[in-house]
Amino acid sequence: MSVEKVREFLKPYGVDDRILEPEASSATVEEAAMAVGCEPARIAKTMSFMTSDGPILIVLAGDARTDNKKYKEEFHEKAKMIRPEEVETLIGHAPGGVCPFAVNEGVTVYLDESLKRFATVYPAAGSGNSAIELSLEELERCSRAVKWINVGKDWDCAL
Repeated sequence: MSVEKVREFLKPYGVDDRILEPEASSATVEEAAMAVGCEPARIAKTMSFMTSDGPILIVLAGDARTDNKKYKEEFHEKAKMIRPEEVETLIGHAPGGVCPFAVNEGVTVYLDESLKRFATVYPAAGSGNSAIELSLEELERCSRAVKWINVGKDWDCAL
């Protein structure tokens, strides 16, 4: 169901036909990289957090982790991930398929600088076995991201 919701959401952007649905799971960064045939860093993982203003999503490169100090500098509060059992209700996608497309009203999307190393990345597309290859410009437009932020760590040591 969620893949179809994402497909409908992406239709006006003209990229809905590029959703990949491999038979293998793509719920983790490693599984997704194997399923689509790319390096794990190019998987655009979507992390869900609760802020005082409501739920947010941060899309980071597959090899990046959230830096708590940078997060606090950006959002002026401590990082609080949404509990797995609350993700689908608050975001609109179940864990493993969380993506920045077709999310619930009031969910704000941010893109992390760690993605800017790549011409294209692979975010999920609403299920534990879906992904879509998008340029950074397409990702920014299709996700309706409010801005690029720098809250990732451990990815720049690979440069």
